[in-house]
Amino acid sequence: MQAAPIRIWDIPGGIHPDEHKTESTQRGLEVAPMPSRLILPLQQHIGARAEPVVQVGDAVLKGQLIAEASGMVSCPLHAPTSGIVTAIGPAPYPHASGLEEWAITIEPDGKDQWTELDPVADYRALEPATLTEIIREAGIAGLGGAGFPTAAKLRARPEQKIHTLIINGTECEPYITADDTAMRYKAPEIVAGIEILAHILQPDTVLIGIEDNKPEAIEAMRAACAGKAMQVVSFPTKYPSGGEKQLIQILTGKEVPSGGLPADIGMVCQNIGTMIAVHDAVLLGQPLVKRITTLTGAALQRPTNVEALIGTPIHELLAFAGLQADKLYRLVMGGPMMGFTLQSMDAPIVKTTNCLLAGTLEELPPPPVAQPCIRCGFCSEVCPANLLPQQLHWFALGKEYEQLNRLNLFDCIECGACSYVCPSSIPLVQYYRASKAEIRALDLQAHKADHSKQRFEQRQARLQREAEQKELERQQRAEKAARLKAAKEAEAAKSAEASPASAPDVERVEAQKPSGLSPEQKQLKIAAATAQMALKKAQKQIAANPDNVDLQAQIPVLEQAWKDAQAAFDAAAGDTSVKPTPPPAAAPADDEAKRLKIEAAMARAALKKAERAAGDTPTEEQEKEIYALREQVAVAEARLPKDEPAKKPVDENLKKAKVELAMAKAELKKAEKALEANPDDAELQQSIEPLRQRQLDALRALEQAEASSPVPPPERQLVDKKPVDETLRQLKTDMATAKAAFKKAEREVQDARDNGGDIDAAEAHLLNTREALDKAAKAFAEYMSAKETR
Repeated sequence: MQAAPIRIWDIPGGIHPDEHKTESTQRGLEVAPMPSRLILPLQQHIGARAEPVVQVGDAVLKGQLIAEASGMVSCPLHAPTSGIVTAIGPAPYPHASGLEEWAITIEPDGKDQWTELDPVADYRALEPATLTEIIREAGIAGLGGAGFPTAAKLRARPEQKIHTLIINGTECEPYITADDTAMRYKAPEIVAGIEILAHILQPDTVLIGIEDNKPEAIEAMRAACAGKAMQVVSFPTKYPSGGEKQLIQILTGKEVPSGGLPADIGMVCQNIGTMIAVHDAVLLGQPLVKRITTLTGAALQRPTNVEALIGTPIHELLAFAGLQADKLYRLVMGGPMMGFTLQSMDAPIVKTTNCLLAGTLEELPPPPVAQPCIRCGFCSEVCPANLLPQQLHWFALGKEYEQLNRLNLFDCIECGACSYVCPSSIPLVQYYRASKAEIRALDLQAHKADHSKQRFEQRQARLQREAEQKELERQQRAEKAARLKAAKEAEAAKSAEASPASAPDVERVEAQKPSGLSPEQKQLKIAAATAQMALKKAQKQIAANPDNVDLQAQIPVLEQAWKDAQAAFDAAAGDTSVKPTPPPAAAPADDEAKRLKIEAAMARAALKKAERAAGDTPTEEQEKEIYALREQVAVAEARLPKDEPAKKPVDENLKKAKVELAMAKAELKKAEKALEANPDDAELQQSIEPLRQRQLDALRALEQAEASSPVPPPERQLVDKKPVDETLRQLKTDMATAKAAFKKAEREVQDARDNGGDIDAAEAHLLNTREALDKAAKAFAEYMSAKETR
């Protein structure tokens, strides 16, 4: 049944430059000879560069993976032929800057031996996600020029139902005939690739758009599409009808919204060359290792189209086409409208190289000197995006970026039509490109500043909450200490009333001593304590240095000084009758030593409680209390006998359990940090849960060891032991993962800007990761707020 004809729509503007296409279509499709070496840059597409998985000296087979994708918007890289890896490092790269790029260099062995392939016998039996993964693993990126990873383009969001699949066979750029040649000689493979994409996307309509200046290609494609659910649509030739948004408008009459993507209106657009790569990947099991490239220009003796291995040095391809070096004036990769001048012929072709134009001085003359704008308006008439190039030019000169955004600068596809018709020879597109780069840099800087401000505000709020919590805890400690002190005083008063009259003389005298001391008594008491401390220090030093004569001479002097100071204090306090005297027997001495130690321990405990209750800002009453307690501690310690401190008991099982818990915590923390830096690492994600379980097991083992330990509680209890909050830990992990994904998306946007390609998808991904980070941070903040309220 004959399909109903498709209505053709027109696009605004456009031009008709000289085509120069017939020069390269006279020799059909040729196969380029095997190069002497292959240079494979790790950056061949929009997105993150691939990561090498081979080393220098490794032998590789054709189609073998040599570099893996490093993110969602990335493509793996495969060996175009069998050989030896001779270098991994900076190498010539096809870019307008002429700078080098990291690459893998392979020296072919001449065997061209394939690795083991895995073709799909019946792709209709596979799920769309499985086919998409096959396309991703084959390293396929858009072969029309932009180089966006095909698999990422096929993964439409659930709310984006794709109803139309458009295949771009327009090839409107002058000189380029790679897609034209592919449609003439590989139409069945193209149609098979289209059917695979149709199985993945399930569109209602499949359209193949071709300009009417390619009659042979149109006839071949219509013959291959006979009886299939797709339609070849021919339309009048106009530049730049090959732009993605322009082709959609020509075939459907619909416009992609400003700043949007075709998927936003339910459409996906793919290139002819990409369809051949999809066919090879699914039906043959072959990754993307070759492409069709146009070799043209007046400096070549035999312009042609070749099927060349990716990584072939450009000078070898030009030599195959008969380069006349004396006639070469400028070498352009791409077409004369949107291509760029190459600085070196040692650079290789990459996945996006659709044309090499070797032009003479007459063919590609240098642009004339730019003149002032005469406001003719020709640029506005030919703009396919309905922009105002003249206004954009003025605002770009003045760096008025807000005005440029208001005039939709980023809708410019940089086709060069405005520069082509400008009678003043103003390089308008160069101004637009520079302004876009500056705006992107400023937006990224502003985003980083906003992110830093958000982090600072969250930190300030956290510090405020912590300060309030500390103040609340300090007040609770002070109230508790006051209650304990009141209870202790009440108990002491009750015990004093019930004590018998036959209490020991020393205790009765101590109880009857006045609670307060005069300033003179305080000074004498401090002097006695100081003298005792000096004596103890000298005794420790002489124990470490028994041969020191000077120290031995000081000991009697210090002992006498201490005795004099203590006697003076006792006389002033009226308590000379109860001075400690050497015990007459061993047993009473032990009892007396035990009692003095208990008194000293109680005095120190009272002092610590008072200091904790007072906190950092004690009141005047608290200061007096602390001063008095310190004096009591000094007196109690001065009365203590000199003996070796008893060693604290050690429970080996308890010690081992604590060590095991500390090791489990350290390993979990290390794994969480590694996952934050590499959120896509499947092994790290799987290792987190066992480590968490190990920490829980270690905590339970420690609790059991504490319960069964013979060591007294103060020595065996875990300090600052808090229950594990699983929800809080999961929220922290989610926030760390979202933060890592956001940082990675920022790097991907920067990489896309540095390469001068279309970064709309990268910025869309950055926006999604930012929303995910904001969502994770909000969930964490809400949980913490609710937790504090409880």
